[in-house]
Amino acid sequence: MTSATADLPVHEPVEKSDIPSVDLVALFRESTVGDVLAELDHDLVGLTPVKTRIREIAAQLLVERARETLGIASGAPTLHMCFSGNPGTGKTTVALRMADVLFRLGYIRRKHLVSVTRDDLVGQYIGHTAPKTRDVLKRAMGGVLFIDEAYYLYRPENERDYGQEAIEILLQVMENQRSDLVVILAGYESRMETFFQSNPGFRSRIAHHVTFPDYDVAELIEIAEGMLARMHYRLDAEARAAFEEYLARRIRQPNFANARSVRNALDRARLRQASRIFADAMQGGGSSDTAALTLLSATDIRASRVFDTPPPRPV
Repeated sequence: MTSATADLPVHEPVEKSDIPSVDLVALFRESTVGDVLAELDHDLVGLTPVKTRIREIAAQLLVERARETLGIASGAPTLHMCFSGNPGTGKTTVALRMADVLFRLGYIRRKHLVSVTRDDLVGQYIGHTAPKTRDVLKRAMGGVLFIDEAYYLYRPENERDYGQEAIEILLQVMENQRSDLVVILAGYESRMETFFQSNPGFRSRIAHHVTFPDYDVAELIEIAEGMLARMHYRLDAEARAAFEEYLARRIRQPNFANARSVRNALDRARLRQASRIFADAMQGGGSSDTAALTLLSATDIRASRVFDTPPPRPV
């Protein structure tokens, strides 16, 4: 042994039992976050990348809680998020579940989500915007503020627009009170990207970007059947085939809004079914049984104007 190495201190091996530890599984169970994630899987069709991302965020926050119990926390995490995607892809629903996750893990003190748009934040004259924005922030404090179509806050083409004032107040609160408020911005992906380019202060405060994909036809059919089951309606084989064809046409038309458009289509089909059943009853003078009152027929589906257009060409 050289003199140099002889002077080095000799460390006794540390027993594993002497190292502070935390039971992550127990912490997970105590938080009951697993219940929320299970509900997310059960209640929402598809959205696999979204569900995976929410699980990743939940895992990160759970580990941060574990680090905190051991005195090695890295400071209050930034929790502000952006949910981008087309209408009807579940952004508001997932935001509600995210608020529940944050509450159960102790990152917000109220299981509370306030959903707003530009009209709730921006005033129409000088001195009107600041109190409107602060009132919304006051209502959301301690929970989650969900701003839908957030890009409408910024309208550079209008010199007299007061959206910039709301943006400045939001940015200040997002930075200074981030331990007591989580802000989730939502909207079309391309427009949100333009919004962030015009407002880099927002981008720097967003920790998590979650992209919501469109549903395919099979997923939309599953969503439709779930909606119908909850309302005590059903499709027979012929009506299901008609609705699949309806969706194949509708998703290629303008303003298609995924699950929202499915709900609207079913509402119109129910209206046509009711008119058909009533007309049959008036002509026949008879009553309708449960089977008739719960079935949406192919006729009810195919009466839609969507079928007036030529079918889509095979891809």
